Amino acid sequence: MSLMNIDQIMDVIPHRYPFLLIDTIEEITDGKRAVGKKCVSGNEQFFQGHFPGNPVMPGVLIIEALAQVGAVALLSCPDLKGKTAYFAGIDNARFRKKVIPGDVLKLETEIIKIKGPMGIGNAVATVDGVRVAEARLTFAIG
Repeated sequence: MSLMNIDQIMDVIPHRYPFLLIDTIEEITDGKRAVGKKCVSGNEQFFQGHFPGNPVMPGVLIIEALAQVGAVALLSCPDLKGKTAYFAGIDNARFRKKVIPGDVLKLETEIIKIKGPMGIGNAVATVDGVRVAEARLTFAIG
């Protein structure tokens, strides 16, 4: 059972279809950590061009999904409610395995530092327990 469904996620972050890339939040510690899921469907708009006959989820969208989970963690903190978390940086991004239709992405972002209007998080995406992507993400909160 999920902790937050799509409607509850949209109450926290401003993203909407087709750019809302998380389906549920499974775990959350306000301001510290969140775990979300993305069920990757063959009907995703990006598969039309990436790549015809060999659908692969673009790595940049996996990173965006991780950032959206991090934004939910940050913005669930009572003193940040109603704000927006913007991308300010991506460091040490690594893509280890293809993500294809039928995969369920588990997206984990842990906020390791908040200083003023900036936050930094470590993010990991897995499919069936296998790491598919990771990065250090920087957020600007406005």
